[in-house]
Amino acid sequence: MTGFWENIFVETAARYSVVILCTIVFLAVFEFVTSYRNWQEIKHGNVAVAMATGGKIFGLAIIFRYSIEHNDTLIETIGWGTFGFILLLFGYAIFEFMTPSIKIDQEIGKGNNAVGLISLLISVGLAFVIGASIGGD
Repeated sequence: MTGFWENIFVETAARYSVVILCTIVFLAVFEFVTSYRNWQEIKHGNVAVAMATGGKIFGLAIIFRYSIEHNDTLIETIGWGTFGFILLLFGYAIFEFMTPSIKIDQEIGKGNNAVGLISLLISVGLAFVIGASIGGD
């Protein structure tokens, strides 16, 4: 049975499945911390929310990419991916705090595309920094 789990196709499918599941859970957390409902706003054509949400999804993918690259087990991958998510979430809070004249969450919810774009780029930029710092080897 050991050979089964060491098969590259099985390992890839397992990592893929874990990342999809973690992404769903982490997006639910983002949904909880924002004042708007991501998928409802996207359904209604709110491009700012789509950009901010897309940035979060892309950011999570970047974090998990590095986590997979630098860790041998699924548990390590999940652990570092979760830690990276927490840092990304913390970065979102810092972004809100550092711009007291702009209520980031409200502006994105209202459809402010400029704020949505900056949110996307912050998520992606932070994900590269977080990913480069992920442990392993």
